Amino acid sequence: MSTPVLRRAVVQQPTRRCVRVAARTSALASAFALTLACTLTACTLGPDYVRPPTTTAATYKELEGSGWKPAQPADALTRGAWWHIYADPSLDALEQQVVAANQNVQAAEARFRAARATVAQYRSAFFPVVSASANFSRTRTSENVLHKSTAGLTLNDYLVQADASWEPDLWGRVSRSVEGAKAEAQASAADAQAALLSMQAELATDYFELRGIDQERQLLDDTLKAYQEALDLTQHRYAGGIATDADVAQAQTQLKTTQAQALDLGVQRAQLEHAIAILIGQTPSAFSLPVAPLVAVPVVAQAGVPSALLERRPDIASAERQVAAMNAQIGVATAAFFPNLILSVTGGLEATNYSQWLLAPSRLWSLGPTLAGTLLDFGARASVKEQARAHYDESVAQYRQTVLNAFGQVEDNLAALRVLEQEAIAQDDAVAAAQRSLAVVSDRYKNGAITYLDVVVAQTTALTNERNAVAIARRRMAASVALVKALGGGWDASALPTDEQIVHPSAPASDAAAHG
Repeated sequence: MSTPVLRRAVVQQPTRRCVRVAARTSALASAFALTLACTLTACTLGPDYVRPPTTTAATYKELEGSGWKPAQPADALTRGAWWHIYADPSLDALEQQVVAANQNVQAAEARFRAARATVAQYRSAFFPVVSASANFSRTRTSENVLHKSTAGLTLNDYLVQADASWEPDLWGRVSRSVEGAKAEAQASAADAQAALLSMQAELATDYFELRGIDQERQLLDDTLKAYQEALDLTQHRYAGGIATDADVAQAQTQLKTTQAQALDLGVQRAQLEHAIAILIGQTPSAFSLPVAPLVAVPVVAQAGVPSALLERRPDIASAERQVAAMNAQIGVATAAFFPNLILSVTGGLEATNYSQWLLAPSRLWSLGPTLAGTLLDFGARASVKEQARAHYDESVAQYRQTVLNAFGQVEDNLAALRVLEQEAIAQDDAVAAAQRSLAVVSDRYKNGAITYLDVVVAQTTALTNERNAVAIARRRMAASVALVKALGGGWDASALPTDEQIVHPSAPASDAAAHG
């Protein structure tokens, strides 16, 4: 009688095992089917990005409306090395140090790397999260418990398990977050380029200002020699009874006043030299520039058409990328209205005896989906979405304002170069006239026809006009550099990192363009 019973037990045991395996297989298949269905029907909520329109003129007023033709037009700016248009080797050497050593540029580059890392952080949400843990505990239960079967027992617990969870991006929350992060990273890259251009332009401006100071100091030194000769002549005439004591005093006053003016230029030169040292990442005490006159000419960079400026200025590119980032946040806020699906699985081994820990009966697992969503939040999500729309509108306004400011800066510096070119011509004529007047007055004084006061007036007029000519030359160089900066310094929006380069920083530019 025992044989059939034993046979039935032997037959039923594999049957139950097959049922468990089939149940597990069915659960896995169901989960996979559900995941596949959700993934295939996933959608990206929120508006797709379109660059906001801006108002641009057909031409620049200062180029077409005035009929002005620059005396020193430049060729197309060289990307990354626009300062070569000035043909100054000393400036070239200084500009090369800005990229490597300027701390503001280094900080901007670090901010870009942080923004790029943020993209990787958001992209990680596309993939499952896997964790593992191992635990051992030894527990003794109280003898005064309700269930006497476990009273006073000391038990060990060996546990090792792994957990995996994945949230399919059903509504585009993750993809919109990644889209916004990529736009932020591109904006940060443009900001880094804007910081570099700003430092380069500031260096060039300070450099030409310093060279202008050197030229003015040379002018004053030459003038001091002439004033010293005039003083010697006046003293000689006074000794001969021809000139008066007042003539000598006036000549001395003119000489000493000009000496003070020459010394005062030393303060400005030192400050400019210190500023240049800081821009190239050096301590002011360890840096100096030899004296040299201003020889560069105020080249007028090609302005092109206003519409091209939208692609040539990094600050405009940054503002436009901020608009794209804010647009993506509307999609993120919209996705919050829909439920989240989370698929999770847990598996491991648990036993109270170490010798049985790794055996099949110690296995544990769980598998299943979770669908969760907010039913009532009294307008919280709607408020977040409204904030996102408002931030988008703000970024659009800032973008358009940046474009308007850029057009204004180009027009300002074109006007400055046009007017200063005319002013320089008039000032050169004034210098020539003042020199002729001084020569005539000096001859008349030597002939005793006039007093030395007339000579002092002529000297002052001549020196003032010569210094004004140098000041105009400095202003023209500053306006020339400012125009280059206003035009973007040869930069182009195609230099922004592509999505592929942001995700994979080592990707070659050609590959990035191919994936673009």
